[in-house]
Amino acid sequence: MDTLSYKTISANKSTTVKEWVVVDAEDAVLGRLASNVARIIRGKHKTSYTPHVDCGDNVIIINADKVRLTGKKLTDKVYVRHTGHPGGQRFQTPKEAFEKYPERVLERAVRGMLPKSRLGRRLFTNLFVYAGNEHPHAAQQPKELKFNY
Repeated sequence: MDTLSYKTISANKSTTVKEWVVVDAEDAVLGRLASNVARIIRGKHKTSYTPHVDCGDNVIIINADKVRLTGKKLTDKVYVRHTGHPGGQRFQTPKEAFEKYPERVLERAVRGMLPKSRLGRRLFTNLFVYAGNEHPHAAQQPKELKFNY
């Protein structure tokens, strides 16, 4: 046999097919929803998955303000950030975060499940989170996606 009969096909930017997906976060558990969304954004649900390529779908999450946290995480969990100035460490609970920016709790959970690299930062731009039931992406004709928890 002179040639290989099988070749490993790697996806690239021109061969990937990106779709739009809508996920309803109402009464979904934060971590379970975030891990499923991160898998879709990464493209791991596709047979053409390639680790170093943005081959995932664009995900729209609606009703992000109605996502739930189990146990006492709403009050006991703490998000830590730093302003960059001396003594600039700031703490915030998910309850405080929901009051000010309800979308950011879900964004932060999904971002933490994506790679910490240039690719991860690029993949995060494929996520669109909205607190209400409406979204401005109707022109993309997104498919509704339901997860079995």
